[in-house]
Amino acid sequence: MKIIFMGTPDFSVGTLNALVDAGHEVVLAVTQPDKPKGRGGKMQLTPVKEAALAHGIPVFQPKKIRDSECIEELRKYGADIIVVIAFGQILPKEILEMTPFGCVNVHASLLPKYRGSAPIQWAVINGEKVSGVTTMQMDEGIDTGDMLLKTEVRLDEDETGESLHDKLAAAGAKLCVRTLEGLKEGAINPQKQGESPTEYARMLDKSLGNIDWEQPAVSIERLVRGLNSWPSAYTDWDGKVMKLWEAKVCKEEKAPIIKEPAPGTVVKVEKDGFYVQTGDGLLKIMKLQIPGKKKMDAADFLRGYQISAGDVLKKV
Repeated sequence: MKIIFMGTPDFSVGTLNALVDAGHEVVLAVTQPDKPKGRGGKMQLTPVKEAALAHGIPVFQPKKIRDSECIEELRKYGADIIVVIAFGQILPKEILEMTPFGCVNVHASLLPKYRGSAPIQWAVINGEKVSGVTTMQMDEGIDTGDMLLKTEVRLDEDETGESLHDKLAAAGAKLCVRTLEGLKEGAINPQKQGESPTEYARMLDKSLGNIDWEQPAVSIERLVRGLNSWPSAYTDWDGKVMKLWEAKVCKEEKAPIIKEPAPGTVVKVEKDGFYVQTGDGLLKIMKLQIPGKKKMDAADFLRGYQISAGDVLKKV
């Protein structure tokens, strides 16, 4: 097929590569404009732009894809289908209906679950055992189009937002190739979506990681994993922002506690970590980061810094 590919972040790159490897003709890659990065303000190419240029694919970076001149630019390529994966802009009806096979989206959840921009992280935060990828015929709604194919991916007990991202990116690439084959052969029967059983997977922001120690240990541990590697879960320790990268839920009998500790109180310190009282249960901190330092095991942190039973962690 002749494909216009729309995507921007790392999650999109595997699918672009898979389509090229499968022998499809990707005639254009559409991605968000480059942005300045770092102190020097050097322009940073999007991951999709880097991959497209490596394949010799022309790149188009519109500020507003719905502008009439952008729509006409896409028409010039005479594509059979438009593949969209984490592009970052809402497509107008003119683009959705531009090609014979329309626009197909690769979405990182088992729709209708987790419609929205951050389905990967919310699946971890909410304690899902199974996630997956759905290919969908796009309509004018947000993640509401007819479902084409699905593939499931099981979450490990220590699954993080980052590790699930990588699993679903790989699964989505394979599923997209299968979907295009099925559409070309007329072998796919699109299925309507019902109501979503989950809340909208809203965009992540840094404030989401501000730990509320009144929450149960189970919930905080999932938050730590879900926000790894961005934006991270964090807490106030001695006036400093401490990022938490790994933690374990512990049974109370494993750690003697001080009398009626308030949530956020450090109740025990061992060589390899320290225990914090939560609203329900104890959380053992295993890996963390403080300002000006790299991520470190709690054991390394405790060799260089003093933290004692009775110290209190709190919201920033």
